[in-house]
Amino acid sequence: MTSTVRAAVEQVRRRIPRLDARLLMQHLLGITHAQFLADPDRRLAGDEIEAFMTLVLRRERGEPVAYLVGEKDFYSRSFRVTPDVLIPRPDTELIVTLALKHLKTLAWPRVLDLGTGSGAIAVSIACEHPEAAVLAVDVSPAALAVARENAARLGGKVGFVESDWFAALGDERFELIVANPPYVAARDPHLLQDGLPFEPDLALTDGADGLSCIRRIVADAPAHLVAGGLLLIEHGYDQADAVRGLLAAGPYVDVSTWPDLSGVERVTGARAAAG
Repeated sequence: MTSTVRAAVEQVRRRIPRLDARLLMQHLLGITHAQFLADPDRRLAGDEIEAFMTLVLRRERGEPVAYLVGEKDFYSRSFRVTPDVLIPRPDTELIVTLALKHLKTLAWPRVLDLGTGSGAIAVSIACEHPEAAVLAVDVSPAALAVARENAARLGGKVGFVESDWFAALGDERFELIVANPPYVAARDPHLLQDGLPFEPDLALTDGADGLSCIRRIVADAPAHLVAGGLLLIEHGYDQADAVRGLLAAGPYVDVSTWPDLSGVERVTGARAAAG
């Protein structure tokens, strides 16, 4: 292989997308995109070529770029990710936007993020709305370790608790609860595509019909919401009707659904009824 940065990236473009190759090269060399463009004829050492080709092979086999480089952009910040956490998706930024809109009307609000994973939602809310007291829970100690690192690195003031949903929260109540739970059905063919086999099953699927975690959250959230408190749940592209039905059964009011940038119904929420 020709041993320059530009040539190495061009030479593998039939194996992986050029963007992926460039990101892998930038990660390997510890350079920015601007530096990549400024010095495309930089010569690579033999060990650098070998390391690059190893990354290319892993990407060719389907491993997500985010895991290979160890980070993913979300809500204008770069979050560390490992195979212990779900890779944050752009669609999930919607729940942060909705949360921040709701929090504008509140003084010193308490916020709960269920199943925090990398901490992308909780840390984004904490950074964008520092007055909020944000608590993030996850059943996975490994995921919480990643989330804590992201909070410390990005300056988000977030508390963390290891908990199976609400189990460890006692009688704590919140003005806002957000959740991006596992919602892919157990035998959904999407689980075998787009790098999902490399992501943690615990964060992707409930092992059932894709709604069991959502049912539990909807059932238990009222005991942890103040009167008028808002619950926001991210769900699958075809689950909005089902989630609206669960919330409409009460004790909730003002059930609503919001579409993502692709027009897909992505987040459904409702307020806890008073009294």
